[in-house]
Amino acid sequence: MKTFALRLKPEQDLRQALETFTQEKDIKAGFILTAIGSLKQASVRFANQNKATVLQDKFEILSLNGTLSKSGIHLHIAIADCQGKTLGGHLETGCIIYTTAEIVIGVSKDFAFTRTIDTQTGYKELEVLPIQ
Repeated sequence: MKTFALRLKPEQDLRQALETFTQEKDIKAGFILTAIGSLKQASVRFANQNKATVLQDKFEILSLNGTLSKSGIHLHIAIADCQGKTLGGHLETGCIIYTTAEIVIGVSKDFAFTRTIDTQTGYKELEVLPIQ
């Protein structure tokens, strides 16, 4: 496994930065090992919803999980507000870094991830391809 560590700075968009990083590093099968930080705006698509909800407040990033590849990323985020109320869902464009985001990414050398439409779900779902 190869690892990358990065820090995002204030005003960066979390999802866009991870998409760009994935493309620049030619990541074919990546996954989030750990991530913490803060947001000043969160854009999260909650379960079974078609569009994201944008929240204006200060939030701690408690968790970020999912897969990264040049063919697409699928990430879920858990955040907490100043009272500790926790929300989570799909990470969408519009999560703006407040002070920092410290992220460690693992990359498998054994697989390539791709996303193809699954006829059962109707969504682009993960397909794991072995690298020969």
